[in-house]
Amino acid sequence: MNTKEEDRFRRKALKAIGCSVAIFFACSGVSSAAESLTLASAISAAINDNPELKSFSYNMSIQDARIIQAGLKPKPELNVNIEDILGTGEAQGFSGSQTTLSIAWVVEGGLAQRRVDVARTGSLSLAAEAEVMRLDTAAQVARYYMQALALQLHKQLADEGISYATESVSTIGQRVEAGTGSAADLARAEAELERLLLYREDMNHELEIVFHQLAALWGELYPEFTSVEGDITELPNLQPFPMLITLIEQNPDISRFLSEQRLQDSILQLELAQRKTPWRFNAGIRRIQSSSDTGFVAGVTIPLNRGNLNQGRIQEARTAIEKTAAEKEAAMIRIQTNLFVVYQELEHSLHRAEVLRSAVIPKYQEALEQVRRSYELGAASYIEWFQIQESVLEARSDVIEASLQAQLKNIEIERLTGLRIAQSLSTQ
Repeated sequence: MNTKEEDRFRRKALKAIGCSVAIFFACSGVSSAAESLTLASAISAAINDNPELKSFSYNMSIQDARIIQAGLKPKPELNVNIEDILGTGEAQGFSGSQTTLSIAWVVEGGLAQRRVDVARTGSLSLAAEAEVMRLDTAAQVARYYMQALALQLHKQLADEGISYATESVSTIGQRVEAGTGSAADLARAEAELERLLLYREDMNHELEIVFHQLAALWGELYPEFTSVEGDITELPNLQPFPMLITLIEQNPDISRFLSEQRLQDSILQLELAQRKTPWRFNAGIRRIQSSSDTGFVAGVTIPLNRGNLNQGRIQEARTAIEKTAAEKEAAMIRIQTNLFVVYQELEHSLHRAEVLRSAVIPKYQEALEQVRRSYELGAASYIEWFQIQESVLEARSDVIEASLQAQLKNIEIERLTGLRIAQSLSTQ
């Protein structure tokens, strides 16, 4: 290949890279000068502005109103009773009427406080559910963030592959020009360059999608950042499994069951208090029209309760308590099993990433240098050179994927144990 053709291929590669970057920035609706995003700022933005969390906050306001309503006691009733009117004889007209003006009220005892207790424990249950939603949101932010970090590394890997392919096209072109190279090798090298340019374009599109998914978690339709900060290959430390088991009680789902148990217990106490009908009292003044006399009247309504009138609801409340305890036990078993599975997968991902970085890639890199020199000396074929280039890129891609899986599994462990995500939220 002559110098003009070599320059043409290099310009083509650079132009393709530049166009893909321009398309990415245009589609994402942000400028290249926008700031990069950190994980802490992403979690903070999601916790403060997540649309679903904002919507759930209205449930708390509704529950506050229920607490107010539960504390209201029945109001006294004013009764006016007129007797012996519009009759005959002495009861003709209003001359013999008797008018009674009285006030009646219900004695609830501790019912009002029981209702307030139920409403307040309902607030605690909602607060536990809100904490679950906050932790789920933080975990989802972390997942998207790690995916974005992985895609950024894949883009860098694509740039490295493009550099390899451009070098191959240049070297083979020179040999073809000198009559010592194969036109077929040149065509294959050019095809590989085009393939890698497409790969980098794919990474741009996928990264754009993840950025939009990430920004949507705090209510933005168009992300105002063009990159995320961090190194996905900085792998997490593996905590001892027995220690993680002891942390399961911190799982927000378990805390939610505890709040639900308290709520059901408050409901049971309310139903027990309502098993009898309350007494009603009344007191007032009676005026006798015929004699213009007045007198004090009083009365009491005593329900003739025979046995427990609230048996069904009491039994229902007790069954609900037992059901919640059974659900908690089932959740504990499920969480412990999930924790074991995820822990094993994390161990494997960490081991795989370490072996690839320490044993596989250095050997491939050494082989690449040797084959490249051998090809320049005519002692190796382009196929050998191409295959080792592909092996290097594939091994580095495998490191990225193994690191991503390790980070995702670690996020899941933190979610199952309430370990670090909860700590990071408490500092926001």
